[in-house]
Amino acid sequence: MQRRTYLMLATSFIIGAIAMSALNPLIQPAKSNKSLIVFAGAAAQPVYEETAKIFESKYNVKVELKLGGSGSVLSAMKITKIGDLFIPGSPEYLLEAARSNLVDLNTVKKLTYLVPAIIVQKGNPLNISSLEDLARPGLRVGIADPASVCVGLYAKELLEKNGLWEKVKNNIVVYAQSCDATASLIPTKAVDVVLGWHVFKDWYPDKAERIWITPSKITKIGYIAGGVSVFAVDKDLAMKFLEFLASKDAAPIWAKYGYFATEEEARQHAPNAVVEELVVG
Repeated sequence: MQRRTYLMLATSFIIGAIAMSALNPLIQPAKSNKSLIVFAGAAAQPVYEETAKIFESKYNVKVELKLGGSGSVLSAMKITKIGDLFIPGSPEYLLEAARSNLVDLNTVKKLTYLVPAIIVQKGNPLNISSLEDLARPGLRVGIADPASVCVGLYAKELLEKNGLWEKVKNNIVVYAQSCDATASLIPTKAVDVVLGWHVFKDWYPDKAERIWITPSKITKIGYIAGGVSVFAVDKDLAMKFLEFLASKDAAPIWAKYGYFATEEEARQHAPNAVVEELVVG
C-alpha cells in the first residue's frame, strides 16, 4: 500500500511537471525579436544607459548601445552599414552624417544642451579658478581628442579663441578617446584638471568639482541631437526611442545628471555664445 502511494505521488509529480512545461510558453511573457542599435557619442552615456533599460521594459525591445567618441562611432556606422539611430555629442558630427547621406535631417530632434567647464579634484586642491590657470607650469591637463571627440574639439577651439592654446597644450598629458574616458580622468587622478562638459562633475559628484568658465569667454554652446539612420530596420521604432529621449518621461533622467533642458538654461553660463544650427550646405 505504501509503495503504491509513493508510486501514485511520483506519477502525479511527473504529470504535473510535464503539464507545467507545456504551459510554460503560455504563461511566460513572449520574448520580442525587435531590437534597436544606437550609435551614440558618450557625452550622455549615463542617460542612454538608464533610458534604454526603461524603453526595453516598456516596449519589449532590445536596445543595443554602441558608445564612444562621436567621430569613432560615426566611422563604425559607415563601415558596418548598420544602426538605427545616430546621436553624436555635438551637431558637427550630425551634419557630417547628413552630408554623407547617413541620416535624414527631417528626423532630427534636439535632446539637451551642454556648456564647457573646468573640472578639478574634489575640494579644488590646486586652487584652479580660470582658463588661464590651465597654463600654469607643471599642471597636468586632460582633454578629449579633438580629432574624434566633440568635447575635445570644443576645448581646443575655446583655448584657441581665448589665445591660450599654445600656452596650455604643453600641459596636456592625456587626449582621451571618448567623453566618458575624459570624465574619468579626474576620479582616477590621472590629471589635475579636465577641460570638458559641465556635466562631468555630475557624473562623479563625490570626486569632482566644477569651475564655471567666465561667461564672456565661452564662444559656443553644445547640444546633443539625434536622427534616424538610413540603415534603420524599423524607422518607426527608431523614431519612438528618439522621441522617448526627448519626452517628459526622460526629462528627470537628463536633469539628474546635470544636463540643461533648454538653450535658455545654458545661456545663463554663456550668454553670448553661438548655437550652431543644422543646415546642410
